[in-house]
Amino acid sequence: MSEQFQTLADVLARDRRSDRLAHRHGPSGRSYDYRRLLTTAWKSGLFFRNEGVRGGMVVAIAGDSIPETVLSFLGAGLLGATVEFEPDTLTEGTTALVAPTDRLNEFETPPGTRLVGYGTEPDDPAVAYWERDVWSENPTLPPDPVAPDDPLLRAGDATYSHAEILDSAVAIATEHGLEPGDEVVIRSPLTDPDAVVGLLVPLVARATLTVPAAETTGTLGIGAGPDDATVESVDRLRQRP
Repeated sequence: MSEQFQTLADVLARDRRSDRLAHRHGPSGRSYDYRRLLTTAWKSGLFFRNEGVRGGMVVAIAGDSIPETVLSFLGAGLLGATVEFEPDTLTEGTTALVAPTDRLNEFETPPGTRLVGYGTEPDDPAVAYWERDVWSENPTLPPDPVAPDDPLLRAGDATYSHAEILDSAVAIATEHGLEPGDEVVIRSPLTDPDAVVGLLVPLVARATLTVPAAETTGTLGIGAGPDDATVESVDRLRQRP
């Protein structure tokens, strides 16, 4: 693979927009081409920025494998924030919580944490509504500086940087010879760091990220399944202490 990726901003760069299929969410039938996916990821980042998120802060996201969570992950990462999927406890550094509106009260949030609901529009005007507020942002790549060693994902006691996640994604895409038109199917929950790497495997290869409907198969599956090939453990991440 000739392209080099140091941070999420490289994966989501303006010149990578196209009409190719980037993301297909089988259960809902929704899909995004690369132009719409990248533009919405930028909007998501600007939305979080307006909510007070900056580099080094934490954004907690529910573990649903749906476009809102994928785009929230990408947007928060563009700012240099650290993402936690479905954390057991929200730490004092958690600036925003993104979850289905009807689940927000399940989380014990620290003072100052901004609540962001998706799905049902919140009754409380103090709670942001993902679908409305993200779409209203400008389609511009956030200008925030992010370094390859900046943390991108925290899962349990482990933290992984942009470079670590992207190096793993590129290694998998290269090993399996992924190219545009191939489909990478996410079968593991987003609480698993391997699945988060899996979100980026198709994007670095300009292939298609697929969340499967019942009988969907793809070129490569992240997690056990009926796909042509599978990755059940990302060795580069598992080798970390």
